[in-house]
Amino acid sequence: MSERAPNRAPVIPLRPPAARPAPSRPAPERPAQGRTPAAAPREPLWRDLVGDVLRRERQAQERTLQDVADAARISMPYLSEVERGRKEASSEILAAAAQALGIGLGDLLSLVQDELARTAARGAVRGRGTPVPRHGGLCLAA
Repeated sequence: MSERAPNRAPVIPLRPPAARPAPSRPAPERPAQGRTPAAAPREPLWRDLVGDVLRRERQAQERTLQDVADAARISMPYLSEVERGRKEASSEILAAAAQALGIGLGDLLSLVQDELARTAARGAVRGRGTPVPRHGGLCLAA
């Protein structure tokens, strides 16, 4: 029989050991009794706003998902995912869905911008009292 050499490969842990706070650090300040710090309002996602607007327009026209998907030449499950904010639609898909609803892409984006402004107005103040900037025009980021 042959003898095997012992395995001396180094073991690398998958997770680093839990970090222990240094004893020289001062303890963080706790909020006053009964008061919890206010969480910063969550910024809405573009895909959620677009989906909400598409669904609202479709329902206002009393049209089904299948009807709009057929007119836009996209699959009904994909349009449903877009409306629910689960998929990030391309500009071509958004233009096709808007056209199927009888509105232009610019109109769709304008409605989304209005929705964004309403959402920002509800959370008009951020964290430490800094006002949220107001934008009079259409603001898009790539």
